Amino acid sequence: MAVKVITPGLATSVQDLGRPGYYHSGIPEGGGMDRFSTRIANLLVGNDPGAAVLEVTFMGPELEFSKPLIVAVTGGELPPKVNGVEQPTWESFAVQAGDRLSFGYLKAGARAYIAISGGIDVPIVLGSRSTYVLGALGGFEGRVLKAGDELPVGEGSGKAGLSLPSHMRGLGAMPAELRMLPGIYWHRITEAAGKRFFEDTWKVAPEADRIGYRFRGGTPLEFMPRVQPFGAGSDPSNIVDACYPYGSVQVPSGTEPIVLHRDAVSGGGYMMLGVVISADMDRIAQLQPHTPAQFVPVTLEEALAARADRTAALAKAEEFLTA
Repeated sequence: MAVKVITPGLATSVQDLGRPGYYHSGIPEGGGMDRFSTRIANLLVGNDPGAAVLEVTFMGPELEFSKPLIVAVTGGELPPKVNGVEQPTWESFAVQAGDRLSFGYLKAGARAYIAISGGIDVPIVLGSRSTYVLGALGGFEGRVLKAGDELPVGEGSGKAGLSLPSHMRGLGAMPAELRMLPGIYWHRITEAAGKRFFEDTWKVAPEADRIGYRFRGGTPLEFMPRVQPFGAGSDPSNIVDACYPYGSVQVPSGTEPIVLHRDAVSGGGYMMLGVVISADMDRIAQLQPHTPAQFVPVTLEEALAARADRTAALAKAEEFLTA
């Protein structure tokens, strides 16, 4: 074993780019919530972009290494330290046998990604090493890490000193603008309610995790009157069960929007106002509780253009690191 967990931090788990193909069976794609940071962390240490990393939430772990390795930390600004000496983020650095990696206080963002040369070599389950805690599936014994865990690492060949320039990273402006494509249930609310939904500034609630991000502080929705269909339940936000896409926005009882994230369930009985576009889902992963945010309506054409821009930015970063 190459990495021993001395202290686990808060909700630290093994993640890669996820396990697509099982959503119809109720198993979400999962993987790193901030996919850009996951990929870049791996490239900085010489791994394939889809290798397994450690996803850290708010508070970093303390790790001890049993052999020389290359490490990089991306995502939220969580300063890494080797034997107490601070190291740069978004840049690879070397550790030796017996060294300990710890972290300072979180300065920005919500999640950091620790890549280690060779990748975290836990078993592959349904095509992925990602941890799905709700299903006790994948990762390290299907759970978040705890003190005393020993993580295997594959063979790697990274080098220290490789970094991604600051202008190619970015957590986005605040308040966060979350572009949203209105969905097939938009007609369930009044025109005035829809207008206010986009005008209001919401704030991230403490209930913000891998399953979903709740927002509060805006105006409650007004629903169009209707007779609830059989099987839909009595709440005006209820529908007969439907599938939930990644990024879908629910508003139970019309009060607090919830954006479903990487470990969300695949269906249920709440209407969806729409879907936050894929280009902005990494940004949500880096929002701390109480952060202000606004939902911004976009068209399908604008959503596709944003996805193309995001893909191009990632390709540019990958080209820079692998040239």
